[in-house]
Amino acid sequence: MTLGENADRDANRALRARFDEVYGQYQRLRSGVDDLQRKLAELRVTERSDDGRVTVVVGARGDLVSVDLDPAIYRDRDAKGLARTITETAQRAAAAAGKATRDLTAGYLPEDTGAAGFLRTGDLSALLGRADAALHRDA
Repeated sequence: MTLGENADRDANRALRARFDEVYGQYQRLRSGVDDLQRKLAELRVTERSDDGRVTVVVGARGDLVSVDLDPAIYRDRDAKGLARTITETAQRAAAAAGKATRDLTAGYLPEDTGAAGFLRTGDLSALLGRADAALHRDA
């Protein structure tokens, strides 16, 4: 056996090991997708305003599910203050939902993937970066 043949075999073993690793990640992701989708659909995050008079519930993407106002809030008659309190509470709920979503998906997505990067940062280029790099490399 020549030195070149040994190098080829070593390279093939390394490629096979990497393929097995990536395929294993894919299988774990695929097998858990239904479970993950169910968990994300059921995810609800509740935040209460500092004064306890506004309660906001959001879903996994920070989408507004409900707003509950304590009747005592109407005594103040401060519409701008109420709007500010609702907005701030909803923003905190959305941020908490983003963290909960990232925590849920962490077990399904390898940390170094574009999808995981997009969930962490919201930067679409993280999601498309590898595809763009591959297209430019092959061009």
